[in-house]
Amino acid sequence: MKKLALHWQIILGMVIGILFGLLMTTFEGGKEIVQDWIKPFGKIFIKCLKMIAIPLILAALIKGVSDLKDISKLSKMGGRTIVIYIATTVIAVTIGLMLVNVVNPGKAISQETRTEMIENYSGDTTKYQETAKSQKDAGPLQALEDLVPDNIFMAATSNRNMLQIIFFAIFFGIGLILIPEEKGKTVKSFFDGFNEVILKMVDLIMLAAPYGVFALLAAIIVESPSLDLFQALGMYALTVVAGLVFMISVYIAIVFIVTKKTPKFFLNGISPAQLLAFSTSSSAATLPVTMERVTEHLGVEEEVSSFVLPIGATINMDGTSLYQAVAAVFIAQAFGMELDFATQLGIIATATLASIGSAAVPGAGMVMLVGVLGYAGIPEAGLALIFAVDRPLDMCRTVVNVTGDATVSMVVAKSVGKLNDPKPKNWDDNYEAVK
Repeated sequence: MKKLALHWQIILGMVIGILFGLLMTTFEGGKEIVQDWIKPFGKIFIKCLKMIAIPLILAALIKGVSDLKDISKLSKMGGRTIVIYIATTVIAVTIGLMLVNVVNPGKAISQETRTEMIENYSGDTTKYQETAKSQKDAGPLQALEDLVPDNIFMAATSNRNMLQIIFFAIFFGIGLILIPEEKGKTVKSFFDGFNEVILKMVDLIMLAAPYGVFALLAAIIVESPSLDLFQALGMYALTVVAGLVFMISVYIAIVFIVTKKTPKFFLNGISPAQLLAFSTSSSAATLPVTMERVTEHLGVEEEVSSFVLPIGATINMDGTSLYQAVAAVFIAQAFGMELDFATQLGIIATATLASIGSAAVPGAGMVMLVGVLGYAGIPEAGLALIFAVDRPLDMCRTVVNVTGDATVSMVVAKSVGKLNDPKPKNWDDNYEAVK
């Protein structure tokens, strides 16, 4: 019998995980069984991906920059990448604001429901407020200062310091370009080989993806808050999801217009990364898979993907920015506040800037949202209103973040003549090799 394609294996793992989680909620002690004996395997899977995220970024970016062999190529590709990322983020925030103003989901929240949720989630809200307060107290150039690591080895010990790793990798790659080719040959060969080893590790880890996804989804189901809270926030959640779906449609249109690639081609190529993003809620954890899919299945040359995608996983948070716009206006509506046009324009700018450099890990959007709420004068206690449904929405917006990264990589590749017909790997070969 023909082996199922990877994305179908992941979908099957998701479905079985959801059904298994629902089944275990009907048994006394079922939640504890999933938490103690199933969830750890999902955590191990995520840890494996995060384990190689920083080595992958270092190897891929240094290789990608040094392969350019010309500083002018770096500035050309880098400028286009940043401009397109910012443009798609502005589009995403604008879509979010338009939808939330049409649907007005916050006006459906009752005082009783609001009070209950604030009481239930006040502790989590306080945690995010404290984290955001430390960011708010920083100076206007703090983000620029934080870009440069004072110790690259300390920066490499945390997946939250992705921008510092990217800065070092690009700086190292530039240095490799500027020295004579003969002197840098050994170093370049090392990173070329190092990059190949890391990519092979990705292949091996992906063999466990269906099982990891099963464990993650089963744990999420048994740990979900009460259904009453989901029903109360249903309109808000649907508004966010509608905006995210619309944003993916925008990506598909951009890919078709710029590269002439069909929606089916694009979605088939990126779907395993989208499904993994949905399961992990982490662009950083999904980055290794995103790079493999974009390079091997969408035809983007590694020279471009190894440069564009690590940067995108850090500064391109279109799904998160769209969610912030909807959440900010929703909370304002729930508290009976009316936001004027100028304030909403400010939300666009604030959400766009807040997305740059945010941690590509689950829950980072909550911290960023406090900054947006503070700008608009919206009570930060409103975070408790949306905390109940944040986890499933975090999963959905991460799909958009990853899809946006893939889209921009294809557009940049097309603009510099580095987009070719894909030559996909055979996952069956990898499976047989491991056996």
